[in-house]
Amino acid sequence: MEDREPWRIGRIDENYRRSAVLILFGALDDLPSRSRAHAEGVGRDLDVLLVQRAATLRSHPGQVAFPGGRLDPEDGDPHELVPVPGGRVSGAHVRAALREAEEETGLDPRGVEVLGALAPVPLPVSNHLVTPVLGWWQDVSPVDVVDHAESSLVFRVPVLDLIDPANRHYAAVTRGRQTYRSPAFAVPVAGTDARVTVWGFTGVLLDRVLTALGWAVPWDTDRVLPAPL
Repeated sequence: MEDREPWRIGRIDENYRRSAVLILFGALDDLPSRSRAHAEGVGRDLDVLLVQRAATLRSHPGQVAFPGGRLDPEDGDPHELVPVPGGRVSGAHVRAALREAEEETGLDPRGVEVLGALAPVPLPVSNHLVTPVLGWWQDVSPVDVVDHAESSLVFRVPVLDLIDPANRHYAAVTRGRQTYRSPAFAVPVAGTDARVTVWGFTGVLLDRVLTALGWAVPWDTDRVLPAPL
């Protein structure tokens, strides 16, 4: 078994498409984490916004993802930089991330403070180069599924539920004669009895971001489960 991130399975070609996702953290007071505190400084109400893609989609059906999508011409020149607290980032990628998040979840982009962006990440399976945009939800607005043909669920997951070792594992997927695995999170959906698995590209991004922020805690890295394909 190879311990390799999904974006390392192959390469994107010169005709790749630019896209952006919004990694949006916020504070939700009425539905806090079900998990006990594991890390100093991470509150029970600190969460991140996720969507579950519709099972009928041709690309990544049923997978949990950050809101986002391709850059449109009206988003502007992707090389034009704008200042944010974390430095200077591509304004086109910021506009695309906020526009797609509004289209997918109904959030009001005026309530989002863009903090910065991570380095672009290649996603070979769909030949995209994805820029993760980091944001803080300073003025929270209601969210829900806008188009059921695109998404089946819009939900907010407390960070403590993400870093809870009981919810962590590797998700394994076999392609041809090779098996790959990615960090995965089996988390409850607030207000319901349902659980969803965040894995693949989104699982890797979450794992890296939580680790970089110093919020991750040790978990059983020998625990490997089949990916929910």
